Amino acid sequence: MSRNHSRYTSSRHWDVARSYWDLGFTAFGGPPTHFQILHRRFVEKTKWITEEQYKELFALTQSLPGPASTKMAFCIALEHSGILGACIAFLLWSLPAAVGMFGFAQGVASMGDTLPTLVYALLSGLNASTVGIVAVAAFQLSERAITDPLSRVIILFTGGAGMLYKALWYFPLLMVVSALATCWWDKRWTRTTGGFRGLVNRRRIPQPEDSGDQPGGQEIDLTEIRKESSEDAAVTYSLPAVPEAATTSPAIQRRVQGSRPSSPSIVPSTPPRAPPPVIYNLPPQRLLNVPLTVKTGLWILIVFFTSFIALLVLRGALHHAPLLLKLYTNMYLAGTIIFGGGPVVIPLLREYVVTEGWVSSRDFLLGLAVIQAFPGPNFNFAVYLAALTAKGAGIPSIVGAILGWVGIFLPGLALATAATSLFPLIR
Repeated sequence: MSRNHSRYTSSRHWDVARSYWDLGFTAFGGPPTHFQILHRRFVEKTKWITEEQYKELFALTQSLPGPASTKMAFCIALEHSGILGACIAFLLWSLPAAVGMFGFAQGVASMGDTLPTLVYALLSGLNASTVGIVAVAAFQLSERAITDPLSRVIILFTGGAGMLYKALWYFPLLMVVSALATCWWDKRWTRTTGGFRGLVNRRRIPQPEDSGDQPGGQEIDLTEIRKESSEDAAVTYSLPAVPEAATTSPAIQRRVQGSRPSSPSIVPSTPPRAPPPVIYNLPPQRLLNVPLTVKTGLWILIVFFTSFIALLVLRGALHHAPLLLKLYTNMYLAGTIIFGGGPVVIPLLREYVVTEGWVSSRDFLLGLAVIQAFPGPNFNFAVYLAALTAKGAGIPSIVGAILGWVGIFLPGLALATAATSLFPLIR
């Protein structure tokens, strides 16, 4: 049994390797194109997941921080072959471009201080276009996320507060405060509408003939239905029917009177059944094959947030923190608080690397120009920046590249793994 299971697992891992090996070299175009590539390959071609599963994974990964398309590729393999298969998929998806950006960092580090005028003109145009790309990405994200008055108030408040003050702990604090404010607002709203139980008991049931005043159907309170059903289910009683001819014979009358008790017999009739509860038939859907338990997902969340808080506290407590600790903390924080994918992470990485004085603006723009032409996730830009940071401080650049690569990707993948484990509760 165990041998058969081992063979089955190995075949699944081999399927992951065969399906992902070329994506790290051919997945150009950023997250919008990546999602189309993943849909064609794993929904239409290999049929690893259904259309409903793809939509659920898409919604799940979009609601979490980190690289959007990388989380999608990771979760598809996680659903298909478990955590080891997901790690194989991530390596095949991200490692080729990461190695390329590391090599490019070695070349940029050996360049002189001055560049030809034509190159500076190219970098100026690239800088302007990058600002435009980030603005478009922010606008598209706002169209999907900012759909109610409370969200508009929150984005105005957090945007203004973020421009007035900047610190490592400040942006996570703004996110937590905004989340608590939204929870309080929603709880206040549900309290005015009868609370959660009132929302559950109140349904809109479509009727065969809707009136013009109620185009969506008649609103029926299920609590009233249950009350009426319990009243109608009361037991009724009736006397047994006696044929009229039987009462005319004196002998039969004596037998009947002798067999009857002193009081007339009351025989209960069969009580009517209560009407069946209202059942809403949803279209059949195949749920995600979650490979990890809910307990495992909770432990992943606990370990992740514990490490996140410990890194921030440790860096704040050390007056002269080591460069590698600062670098890893900045990358880890960027991977934790970024929603929206690669274009959104670019200005934050500039703030965390260029403003710190680790990488020059020229080298930052050179790497930005190259990462746009590389396949795979744009988050590999962190590998380039971390390698330059380490090399400039006299540390082996491979150490900085690995720290930047792990720090930028680990938060999103850890949260995606925990979310798929908790998916039964979330759904």
